[in-house]
Amino acid sequence: MAQQQWWKGAVIYQIYPRSFQDTNGDGIGDLPGIINRLDYIKSLGVDAIWISPFFKSPMKDFGYDISDYRDIDPMFGTLDDFDTLIEQAHQRDIKIIIDQVLSHTSNQHQWFIESRESCDNDKADWYVWADAKPDGSAPNNWLSIFGGTAWQWEPRRCQYYLHNFLTEQPDLNFHNPDVRKAVLDNVEFWLKRGVDGFRLDAINFCYHDAQLRDNPAKPKELRQGRGFSEDNPYAFQYHYYNNTQPENLAFMQEIRALLDLYPGTVSLGEISSEDSLQTMAEYTADGNKLHMGYSFELLTKDYSAQYIRQTVSTLESVMTEGWPCWAFSNHDVERVASRWSKDGKTVNDQQAKMLTALLGSLRGSVCMYQGEELGLGEASVAFEDLQDPYGITFWPNFKGRDGCRTPMPWEPKQDNSGFSSAKPWLPVSNEHVSRSVHSQAQQDNSVLKFYQEFMAWRKQIPELIYGDIEFIETAEPTLAFYRKHNGKTLLCAFNLAQTPATLTISLDQPDECQLRHHTASYDGTKINMPSYACYFAYL
Repeated sequence: MAQQQWWKGAVIYQIYPRSFQDTNGDGIGDLPGIINRLDYIKSLGVDAIWISPFFKSPMKDFGYDISDYRDIDPMFGTLDDFDTLIEQAHQRDIKIIIDQVLSHTSNQHQWFIESRESCDNDKADWYVWADAKPDGSAPNNWLSIFGGTAWQWEPRRCQYYLHNFLTEQPDLNFHNPDVRKAVLDNVEFWLKRGVDGFRLDAINFCYHDAQLRDNPAKPKELRQGRGFSEDNPYAFQYHYYNNTQPENLAFMQEIRALLDLYPGTVSLGEISSEDSLQTMAEYTADGNKLHMGYSFELLTKDYSAQYIRQTVSTLESVMTEGWPCWAFSNHDVERVASRWSKDGKTVNDQQAKMLTALLGSLRGSVCMYQGEELGLGEASVAFEDLQDPYGITFWPNFKGRDGCRTPMPWEPKQDNSGFSSAKPWLPVSNEHVSRSVHSQAQQDNSVLKFYQEFMAWRKQIPELIYGDIEFIETAEPTLAFYRKHNGKTLLCAFNLAQTPATLTISLDQPDECQLRHHTASYDGTKINMPSYACYFAYL
């Protein structure tokens, strides 16, 4: 196991820094807050932390609109704080992965400020500019994920610029080699500071179709949301031309070549395309592109054994060389403890434990979002408290991403549950207070205790970290598969429902794994599985 690359089978804990821990009393989490909680993170048994953007930004999209890629926004701290974080994390054998938002910048970035001034300055071709149609309308029919046209008029140039996300997030022109070089120079700045890898935001959005061809319409019955709701006009098109262009594969190779100069570093690409699983395979193929990719395919409301089995099996069939990474929650989607609950709202502790075990048993690496280890559900945020422009635009059908971004609950008896001494940027959820870290640390049967126990156990099971996966055809609501490594086979079985279930299967003297929350049993002919049970046995 020691000879394997550290990121294969790693558990990566995602931190949304605005909501993790505030130390300076401004109601917003910061880098010193992460440093203060490193011992807690270490207790979770994770291998790395992925920190969402903390760079200088006007915060129109809460850090995913970057105005300076080489500096820390003062609300989060300083470069010295970041260097301390790297040092302190590494002392605890925790790797640091940071977000890189390469496809677009803030409209307050100096590159864009220069680019928009004229059509003949040094940065004139660094963004995606296009003339209006003869009637003054946008160059084509491309739409923004955040609503409306993806084009914004700029009177200084008398041209439109492309923004796949907010108007304040203009897209860079990756057809320009100077842009690619400058972007990679920014990436290397952080490699030189000692980061262990990058989560690459919307990485398939770097290139656009140079001919600016219209996207074709998508029939209503085929519309589905992956990171956006189905009533969003963005779902009405096939996005064949505004992202996932073939030229992007060569850029993935450039990223990999840079990272290969820094042994042990890793790239994890966020991919949302018309066929995200196929794109994941392409972007991680041949050992010369990204190390890992993940998509929104298990971040949806779809919850069944058949859906999970089909999603993972499909990726396994097309990803012959790359390495997958799976997630059930992140900062962009409703928390899984609510999203996949029986009524779509009420958290069930046993289900939260089972989902931790299931995610940690799939082949690949794992991203766990802060609070997932506590079984936090989606927080209710009143309209007047919303911060997310996405939710404000699409309210009330889609309430945006604030419900998964509320502050971490640390201490139930402290102000704002120990997150901050000041009014937090988003309210602390009343439903979360009883699920605080301190509360669950005192409860022997808590979701947190199970999480810690499972992750410690998983580290001792090479089949779960490195093994192949082979699914067993089972009836709903049971999901089962084998993990095989070095001649050993581990059976993993799960009941996805609140009602008891049985899995009829012939096992020859199974060696059941001793996990304290091991809730199912084999009686010689079938596995009896109580509510949200999991079962592990060597065959």
